Amino acid sequence: MVSGASGVSGGGDGPRVGLGTILREWGRIGCVGFGGPPTHIALLRKLCVERRGWVSAAEFEDGVAATNLLPGPASTQLAILSAWRLRGTAGAVVGGLAFIVPGLVLILALAALFLAGSPPLWVRGAAAGAGAAVAAVAVQAATALVPASRRRAGDRRAARVRWACYVLAGGAAAAVVGPWMVLVLVAAGLLEVGVRTRGASGRRAAWPVPLAVAAPAAGGTAALAWVAFKVGALSYGGGFVIIPMMQADAVHTHQWMTDGQFLNAVALGQVTPGPVVQTVAVVGYAAAGIPGGLLAAAVAFAPSFLFVVIGGPRFDRIRAHAGVQAFFTGAGPAVIGAIMGSAIPLALALQHLWQYGVLAGAAVWLLVARRGVVAALLMAGALGVAAALGGWPAG
Repeated sequence: MVSGASGVSGGGDGPRVGLGTILREWGRIGCVGFGGPPTHIALLRKLCVERRGWVSAAEFEDGVAATNLLPGPASTQLAILSAWRLRGTAGAVVGGLAFIVPGLVLILALAALFLAGSPPLWVRGAAAGAGAAVAAVAVQAATALVPASRRRAGDRRAARVRWACYVLAGGAAAAVVGPWMVLVLVAAGLLEVGVRTRGASGRRAAWPVPLAVAAPAAGGTAALAWVAFKVGALSYGGGFVIIPMMQADAVHTHQWMTDGQFLNAVALGQVTPGPVVQTVAVVGYAAAGIPGGLLAAAVAFAPSFLFVVIGGPRFDRIRAHAGVQAFFTGAGPAVIGAIMGSAIPLALALQHLWQYGVLAGAAVWLLVARRGVVAALLMAGALGVAAALGGWPAG
């Protein structure tokens, strides 16, 4: 077991695990990690805590909590952090890439198939069916976050009222303002910082505000890199919160893809082994082919590596900071609202009446039966194939 203080300290303390071992084990998780963050966390815990005993259970849970404080794909950051504990920066780079690359290769291959100029009829049907279920997946992702967020807000009536207001503000922002939505999330966090710190000390605490602006008007590589950077550096609360931003930039601002193709991209991000942030690679592919997909992925995931390598030794202090805790108490429910709100433009992007039937079925599967996301998307895709082969419109 890795020695050292409790928390997320590491970066080479204790036994040094070989880079080959990290490459093999993290690569295996990258290949079989279907099902999103819960699956990724479970596989990492089984490897690092239960099977290998590299870290204690308490250290691992501290790592989960620390990475959930950061913007970006939390399960990817947890994979990077777990490898960093065992072999420092080199381990973080090797482990992170081994975790990311398998899903990236698969999603780019699927993007080439689904975004081809004249894909086969069954491919168009599968894309239309799976895309129809995406709005229900967004709602399911948001509802899963509600219990913990409500507990964090506390039992006081004023705190519960603020929590509900933050949820509503996030939902309205996702449905209306698109790429500017992050400003609303940050504002909710800052408001909660002001309320809680003023109540505790009689003055407002200063807080660093990330700059969230729309993509540059110019097209090309610079615009793609900026969109990808926003995805990787400003996505508080999980990958789905960046869906409205990506949709506004990729579909409406730069017109790299249609609404239907964007729905396909989100669905591909769900059925491949990796975080939903991988969706940005499909956007990059639509904008500039394979080089665009690789560029978008590199820019989107780079902040996660930097956050862990630079901030890893400081995570304990960050978690204990009252301002940080207050910020996420406010921003968290706004994120939930934003994820729920993202379902509105996703549902409005559907083009055919039968797709709404698929959406309703997916909602029942996910929200009433509480079954898995990957199965829902695969069944929706199969229904889409049947619809297309049966002569229903799928283009």
